[in-house]
Amino acid sequence: MGNSGKRVIVTGGASGIGRATVALLREQGASVVNVDLRDPGDDPSFLQADVADGPSVAAMVDRAVELLGGLDAVVNVAGIQRSGAIADLDEDDWDDQLRVNVRSCFLTSKHAVPHLRSAGGGAIVTTASAAGVKGFPGMSAYGASKGAVIAFTRTLAVELAADNIRANSVCPGWVDTPFNDPAISFRGGNDAHLEDIKHSVALGRQASPGELASWNAFLISDEASYMTGQAVSIDGGITA
Repeated sequence: MGNSGKRVIVTGGASGIGRATVALLREQGASVVNVDLRDPGDDPSFLQADVADGPSVAAMVDRAVELLGGLDAVVNVAGIQRSGAIADLDEDDWDDQLRVNVRSCFLTSKHAVPHLRSAGGGAIVTTASAAGVKGFPGMSAYGASKGAVIAFTRTLAVELAADNIRANSVCPGWVDTPFNDPAISFRGGNDAHLEDIKHSVALGRQASPGELASWNAFLISDEASYMTGQAVSIDGGITA
């Protein structure tokens, strides 16, 4: 796959899909700066940043580009999830999910685009969700945020095409990661969640983080050079 030598920022790289993406890209020969609010403790190319804070993201991107010697791609994985019935959902939980999940994609893209232009083009990948295209009980705020991410990414694709910058979203279904714990709790706990997956997901199982990482890697690669503006569902058939 055409990622050898690529210079990449991955947000949310301390755990789950982000961590798997960092590892896979490095295996493919890319130079990766791993960005998260939490320090994974074992990554010499880690930068700490609040991806929903403008000055923090601006400083992070500048430092990452300095470390990498340029920039070819950004993979936005960072996000949060809070679940709750609409009548009970706390306003702060709503605001936090829109702030982190959507604002982070805006800020990283805003500050990365000038560097991607300097490199002659590149790719931006955002992590959306099946919840951005299909309704799930208890996930109104999360679904709204991920629907916004899809729309934002499509706009980027059209706006930046002349700069040879591609933008695509990945829409995971259920992934075996603690990120989904709030939704699982709302759904009645892990046993009930896994039983429901047998019936609601065509493949009858959750994805591994690595199965999503492979799509992030593909979408920034040269093999995806004619692909932009897409929201790719990697969900085991849950939206089918």
